[in-house]
Amino acid sequence: MSAGTVRDADLAVWPRTARVTGGGEIVVGGVGLSALAARFGTPLHVLDETDVRERCRAFRAAFSEVVYAGKAFLSRGMARWVRDEGLGLDVCSAGELAVARAASFPAERVVLHGNGKTPDDLRAAFAYGVGRIVVDGAGEISRLSVLATGAPQKVLLRVIPGIDPGTHPAISTGAEDQQFGVSIASGAAAEAVRRILGQRRLQLAGLHCHLGSQIADPARYERAVAVLVGFLARIRDEHGVVPPELDVGGGFAVAARPGDPVCAPSDVAGRITGALAAACAAHRLPVPRLAVEPGRAIVARAGVTVYRVLGVKRSAGGRVFATVDGGMSDNPRTALYGARYTALLTGRPSTAERPVTVVGRHCEAGDVVARDVPLPADLRPGDLLAVPCTGAYHHAMASNYNMTRRPPVVAVRDGAARVLIRRETEDDLLRRDVG
Repeated sequence: MSAGTVRDADLAVWPRTARVTGGGEIVVGGVGLSALAARFGTPLHVLDETDVRERCRAFRAAFSEVVYAGKAFLSRGMARWVRDEGLGLDVCSAGELAVARAASFPAERVVLHGNGKTPDDLRAAFAYGVGRIVVDGAGEISRLSVLATGAPQKVLLRVIPGIDPGTHPAISTGAEDQQFGVSIASGAAAEAVRRILGQRRLQLAGLHCHLGSQIADPARYERAVAVLVGFLARIRDEHGVVPPELDVGGGFAVAARPGDPVCAPSDVAGRITGALAAACAAHRLPVPRLAVEPGRAIVARAGVTVYRVLGVKRSAGGRVFATVDGGMSDNPRTALYGARYTALLTGRPSTAERPVTVVGRHCEAGDVVARDVPLPADLRPGDLLAVPCTGAYHHAMASNYNMTRRPPVVAVRDGAARVLIRRETEDDLLRRDVG
């Protein structure tokens, strides 16, 4: 690969600051990945701070309210970036809320999610004074009312709009017969609205839905908006109130490989806001405040994982496998969802390429990092491979399978690197094992 930027076909999957030197070194945030690997070891998660901040700004420019979905990746450093860029923060547990508190994230900009909120989750949310709690089922209403004190707690009701997002079943949440939200079609959502409005300690601030993840077709959001506005009209007609907020969730598609579909904020914002205005006009409703909750779309492309090759071998069927020092413990998405990734050699010039399947070190046939990617024919142990688009749901879902230690997360910006999350040690693994 010649000097300059990462080749044009790859631009959509690498951080915005990524480039390749004449010697084959991939540079992100002004820092070479080989230098980072030498300093911090491998596997290594690298996060481009500039990329994260620019994507936060792109969403802020496109939508009136943006709430970062912390489940994609959350650390105190990440929470501060999101805070500084004016976004809200979506948390799903007392643990994620603890990170927000440690970063001094403004409580009024925090939204608590979850289809199975524990008593600890709810107590932590009320203790911190979070701005919104998303009601995911009728059973939560009385529990929230008991815990609420002082001013009424603002809540959003998560409804099922009955729309198939057209994605993998494991990341599809907008259709009927699944565990999230309450159904509009069945009448459960209408009953939940009546119960919330009957609680003086709760304030129905609006409706919420989430269709799923990796949605590339903006028409899915347009249909969801139409359904939700129709339900707002029913609430007005029955109760004489119009909740002022509408949160359509996230799920905007991000490319992990060249050619994968993308759902850019600037493209989808016009479609969603246009559909919202049209639906409100048709029902003679004021246009509610619109919120979105991107997670992957903000942090995925900012992340690159660096692995060291442990071995290369050819199977009897002719397939070439390269085993690296990480795998499903730092990226379970290939095993869970059949996710597909690409990889590039870094640290030396490329040679003629051949298809290589990059696999992990774990005792599972499903431990595949990237299938049939073009890599140098002379790939050898000790080489470094970089896998882009790993900022979301990689470190966040990492495990200690086979008692491996979770890798560090290192932020890069303007030629400098700093650790956001340190590498786990064997002492960390043993500290919880009390014998």
